[in-house]
Amino acid sequence: MRYRDVPGLSGAANAAVRVLERERLTPGVVSVAMSVWSARVHGTERRWRQWEAEFTCPCCGGGWARDTLQEALSLLPPRASAELRAQVGRLDEVLLGRTHHEPAADAGSAWWHRRC
Repeated sequence: MRYRDVPGLSGAANAAVRVLERERLTPGVVSVAMSVWSARVHGTERRWRQWEAEFTCPCCGGGWARDTLQEALSLLPPRASAELRAQVGRLDEVLLGRTHHEPAADAGSAWWHRRC
């Protein structure tokens, strides 16, 4: 896997993502997570790109992606986290508008795992 910029983030924020990926995560994983979460939120059925395939599968890609983004948001420095949070927040709003709460879902799960 190689490092990949997250589209829409500033150079400084992408540099912070690369440091995080080098020190705590996997190179390129935040960009992949954004791509996968966007596809999940927009209901896009598509084949995963070769560089995404090692992180995704049809049954767990969406939840994995949002979990990964949440981890990155909690570990990034404040400015980089704010930039990424703005992008993730826009996707979250779309998901919230297109789905509803699943009453039978585990209350201890993150909110995105309790939507259907």
